[in-house]
Amino acid sequence: MTGRVRNLLNRDGRYFARLVVPKELRPYMDGKTELRTPLGPDYRTALKTLPGAVAALQHRIALGERRAVAAGERSITIGRYPLSPLQIASRDYQALLAFDAEIRTHYHQYAGFEVDYEYEGGPLRDGYAGKLSDDQLEQLIGDRIERFRSLGNHTAAKGSVEWRQIAQALCVSRYEAMARRGERNDGDFTGNPSHPLLTAAQPTEDDRQPVSLKGLLTDYLDERAADGKGQEARRRWTPVFANLSKFIRHNDARKLTKQNLLDWKDASLKTLASKTVSDVYLASVRTVLKWAVNNDRLETNVAENVRIKVSKKQHSREKGFTLDEAVEVLKVARDHQPKHFANPQTREAPQTTAAKRWSPILCAHTGSRITEITQLRKQDFRYEKGVPVLRIAPDAGSVKAGNYRDVPLHQQLVDLGFVEFVNAAADGPLFYPPSKTKEGTLPARTVAGRVSQWLQAKKVIPEGVSPNHGWRHRFKTVGLEIGVGGRTLDAIQGHAGRTAGDDYGDVTIAAKVAAIERLPRYEF
Repeated sequence: MTGRVRNLLNRDGRYFARLVVPKELRPYMDGKTELRTPLGPDYRTALKTLPGAVAALQHRIALGERRAVAAGERSITIGRYPLSPLQIASRDYQALLAFDAEIRTHYHQYAGFEVDYEYEGGPLRDGYAGKLSDDQLEQLIGDRIERFRSLGNHTAAKGSVEWRQIAQALCVSRYEAMARRGERNDGDFTGNPSHPLLTAAQPTEDDRQPVSLKGLLTDYLDERAADGKGQEARRRWTPVFANLSKFIRHNDARKLTKQNLLDWKDASLKTLASKTVSDVYLASVRTVLKWAVNNDRLETNVAENVRIKVSKKQHSREKGFTLDEAVEVLKVARDHQPKHFANPQTREAPQTTAAKRWSPILCAHTGSRITEITQLRKQDFRYEKGVPVLRIAPDAGSVKAGNYRDVPLHQQLVDLGFVEFVNAAADGPLFYPPSKTKEGTLPARTVAGRVSQWLQAKKVIPEGVSPNHGWRHRFKTVGLEIGVGGRTLDAIQGHAGRTAGDDYGDVTIAAKVAAIERLPRYEF
């Protein structure tokens, strides 16, 4: 299966060249988050015109960078990473060859594109021969000159000696890359540049601007946070990237290699479960590096093929509680009385006591995740046409699907006094003390952990069942047994739809009430 061509976007059968505008430049580019150039509906034509279109977009971004510098934006430093004209040409040549190889991987007919040495090569030959004026050079190669300027590789002004040297050098790199393209079309991948300017160029790999691994993670998470997402990833992935940086003894994503990741994977497997290494460690790095490539921060994703095949866990019993097991847990929760200690610092907080008493039965009758329950606030409850309803909302903490959902309360919760408990509670979180510095996910997860440990210590959790997640399995099982529709159960529990059709129409509160009313009571 072929992969995605970088900077090529397909929207409803039409192709576009696409570049993401760096966040710091958007104020200087009319607030745009990305630039696009239409390439038409034909894939072959789009691939052929993509390099030129991308170059033009890069030129527009370079102009935005110049406006940023003129406005005093200090995060853009022109000339910080200077290269000689020879080094610039060498880097451009290698980038062109890499792009050529990438397209050949994705599109087998690309090799059939004829190279027009006269039409494409004539102006380039005139350029490096010194026959073109400054304006002609700018029209021919100006976008690349500006691109390298924006990267901090030179500060040459148009018309200066250095500027013309760079322009002529880039004409050489373009001509030589064109020659390699023609050779590759004939199956010859052994060709090397013949022009002395390129053969004499010094390697520039170590001169490249460093890209912070931790910085990429921060920028990725900040972009997610703009949509109200990524809280859980920030908590779990930040120590992962710190661990990786410590292992490889640097923080430069450009210097990260596939072998680094393979060694890190093997070392991590000595102390961590394979699923954790696969789904948290490697997946987080792979995701962030993919984002960096898509946003033109890196050239390649070295983590793409570093994976672990995790065997599916074998289960010797159902994942959810049986009826008898559920009743036993709910009895323990109902009868919980905190221990009394003389030292106030060792006493159980009233909110923790409430979490132990109420969270199991709330999970049982809503099928919610435990942290979605322990992060609930007084303002998350209301009446809808006389029916008490709780809202599980992202602004209270973490919601895996990212969207709010309303869940009607089962009558047994009302009969047990949960509504009175909510009405008597102070404003703010119900199950942890309010704090100016700690809100939402972190304290809710802490309380959830305490509930889990407490139930395990009471020895009411059977082996093979999660103390908290077992309720989600049981809720779905019971709902299916009594004939509640799967989509209604998903809407109550916050499970994503299985098909595109599930996004059409809403599961109303009335439909949820009808489903909740059919769920049996727990007799304890």
